[in-house]
Amino acid sequence: MSVRLVEVIVPDAEVSRASAIIGKHCSRFWQESVPGGLEKFSCVVRVRLIESLIAQLDDVFGNISGFSVLVLQVEAFLPEIPELEEISPSPSGGENSPSRLEVFFTRDRISTNELYDDIEVSLELRPNYLLTVILSALIAALGMHSGQTAVVIGAMIIAPLLGPTMGLAMAATLGDARLGRRAITTLVIGTFAALAFTFLLGMFIEVDPLVQELRNRTIVQPADIALALACGAAGVLAFSRGASVSLVGVMIAVALVPPIAAAGLFFGSGDPTLGLRALFLLATNLVCINVAGIVTFLFQGLPPRNWRITSGIFLIWLVILLVFVGLVGGRFAVGEGLSIANARDSSIQPSAEPYPD
Repeated sequence: MSVRLVEVIVPDAEVSRASAIIGKHCSRFWQESVPGGLEKFSCVVRVRLIESLIAQLDDVFGNISGFSVLVLQVEAFLPEIPELEEISPSPSGGENSPSRLEVFFTRDRISTNELYDDIEVSLELRPNYLLTVILSALIAALGMHSGQTAVVIGAMIIAPLLGPTMGLAMAATLGDARLGRRAITTLVIGTFAALAFTFLLGMFIEVDPLVQELRNRTIVQPADIALALACGAAGVLAFSRGASVSLVGVMIAVALVPPIAAAGLFFGSGDPTLGLRALFLLATNLVCINVAGIVTFLFQGLPPRNWRITSGIFLIWLVILLVFVGLVGGRFAVGEGLSIANARDSSIQPSAEPYPD
C-alpha cells in the first residue's frame, strides 16, 4: 500500500475543524501539542488522497498564521490499514464519495505538490545543469560518430533534459504560465549549449553521414513519431508515480539528446542540410512528447486550473503534430513510390538482340 506520513500543524483554536478534515482522509492519526499554541496532527494517508487533503486544508487554513503541512515518504508501515481502502473523500470536501472514474484517475499518482517539488529543482539554471547537458550531448555525439549504440544509451542516463521537458508538459496541463516560462527557458538554453559544443566537436573530427547511428537522426519516419509518443507517455507515467529520475530521463533523453548532438556534428562538419534534418527530428520528438505528456498527465488525474487554457495549448501542440505527420507521411509516400518505380525499372532488361539494319 502506497502511503505518506502527513504532518499538519494548526492553531489550538482550529483543532476541531482540522480533525474533521483529516478524519475524512485517513483512519489513523495522532495528535500532540507543540510550542506556540499550536497542535500537530500526524496522519498516515494513501497517496491518491494526498491531493484532496492538502487542497481542503489549504482552503480552510491557508490564510491562518501558524498553519503548515509536511508530507514525508513512508518506506513501510505496520500494521496494515485495510480500512484506508474505504476512505474516499470528494475533491470538493462534500459528503459525496468520488465516482469510480475519479478514484481510478487518482490512483497510484503522487500529489501535485510533490510533482512541483520534483520539477522545481531540475528547472534551476545552474552550472551543474549546463555541464550535464554538454557532457550528455558530447558522449552521445561520440557514440553515434563511432557507431556504438551502448555509448549513446549511456549518455541518456545523465538525464539532463528531464526537468524542462516534464515541466513543459506539466505547465500545459495545469495552465501554469510561470512554470511554462521557466521550462522553456531552461530547455532552450540547454539545447543551445548542447548544439554549440557538438558544433565545435564536429569542426575537429571527421563526420561520416553514412554511419547508421548518425543517418538515423536525419530521417523522420512514422515509426519515429510512434516512438516519441510512447517515450512521452511512458516518461510522464513513470514520473507521476515517483519513479527513478534516471529511468524517466532515459525515456525522454533518447528522443531529444541524440538529434541535438547529431545536428551539432553536421553543422560543425559543414553539412547544414543534414543538420536541419536532425533538428526536424528533434522538433517532431519534442511535439510528440508534449502531446503524449499532456494526455497522460490528464489521464493520471492532474487537475487543470483552467480547462480553456489547457485545451488551447493542447490543440496548438496537436495541430503542429498533425502538420509534421503530414510532412513525414507525404515524404514517406513519395519515397515508397520512387522505390517501387526504381524496382520496376531495374526489372526491365534490355533486349540482347541487335537492332535490325
